[in-house]
Amino acid sequence: MKNPNIKLLNTEILSDNWYTLNKVTYSVLKKDGTTETQSREAYDRGNGAVILLYNTDSNTVILIRQFRLPTYINGNSTGMLIEACAGLLDNDNPEDCIKRETEEETGYKISKVEKIFEAYMSPGSVTEILYFFIAEYSNEMKINRGGGLEEEGENIEVLELSFEKSLKMIDTGEIKDAKTIMLLQHLRIKGIL
Repeated sequence: MKNPNIKLLNTEILSDNWYTLNKVTYSVLKKDGTTETQSREAYDRGNGAVILLYNTDSNTVILIRQFRLPTYINGNSTGMLIEACAGLLDNDNPEDCIKRETEEETGYKISKVEKIFEAYMSPGSVTEILYFFIAEYSNEMKINRGGGLEEEGENIEVLELSFEKSLKMIDTGEIKDAKTIMLLQHLRIKGIL
């Protein structure tokens, strides 16, 4: 059900080069009964899915490392970010998307995933909902080297880390990616590893 106190008045596309940046003008009925008109920018890049692969026998997780331009612009001297495997839905349902992305990025072919929650990651400016998954992996599931798709400009390094080391990497700042921190903490809180 739509919020009756909000009325969208105008949407103007500011950019649609990579994804879509809209300027949205809307009116809001305030608690004092007055109406106020506001404008905000919202970046629409579609919804996505993210997964953390874990192995209870070896007490390890699979993460990836890749260049992320926004982090480089904002002070990450190498631009490289360690994170969980993720991707945009691209008209797939979240489960099919994350299985495809897992194989492309990590080289592991998984059949069973567990959705744990969904969340807005930056709701002040980005429309994206991210669907969070976990899945067990084993060495037998590795069917290729991973690394992403060349045609998408992906150059991904696959990392297998001990769970304890990955948690320490949050403390040291080596892992700064919010979705990855959330997934690692989920495994910790639930006592999975």
